[in-house]
Amino acid sequence: MAISLADPGDLIAFVVPFLLAIAFHEAAHAYVADRLGDPTARLAGRLTLNPLAHIDPLGALVFLLIRIGWAKPVPVNPMNFKNPVADEVKVALAGPASNILFAILAAFLFNTAGRALGGFAAQLTLAGVYVNLLLAFFNLLPLPPLDGSKLLRPFLGAELYYRLQTMGSFILVFFLLIVSTVFPQFFNIVFVPVRMLFTLFTGQGLTL
Repeated sequence: MAISLADPGDLIAFVVPFLLAIAFHEAAHAYVADRLGDPTARLAGRLTLNPLAHIDPLGALVFLLIRIGWAKPVPVNPMNFKNPVADEVKVALAGPASNILFAILAAFLFNTAGRALGGFAAQLTLAGVYVNLLLAFFNLLPLPPLDGSKLLRPFLGAELYYRLQTMGSFILVFFLLIVSTVFPQFFNIVFVPVRMLFTLFTGQGLTL
């Protein structure tokens, strides 16, 4: 599969799955948090599949530029949980898990319809697989405000942990700028599980 954001058709093939993926990702966070006793996200209107409720303008712009992006973090108050540390981790993992499930669904649509129809249908479903796998594994990086940073909560003091979370977007952008200029091979590391699962799910190679 070859996709270029210079092609308007390819751009649409990326944007549509990206909007759906972030909606499911953030709604999954909100749903699990609500089920575990924290209504903060639901009361803030984030328990919805409307992408407009979840878009982070900076994260969307970065996605269009380098195909890695993020959504607006769902507000969570761990004090509402019975087990604050463990439940916050469960909420964090719900997002990437939803993207894996969405990737499997997109692969099913490709294998049952997209492959036969070809053209934009194949392009759209393949992009859905790719975008969701990328969001899942990128969000597992241990960097605030990404979901992987929540996995560090048991090992960091509460004060340091929450201070880092408040500076999350700045830390992430700075990290991406440094990596893209000094260690661009880093992105290949993130893409390894994405490429492996993409080929497993679709039987297609992945070329960007």
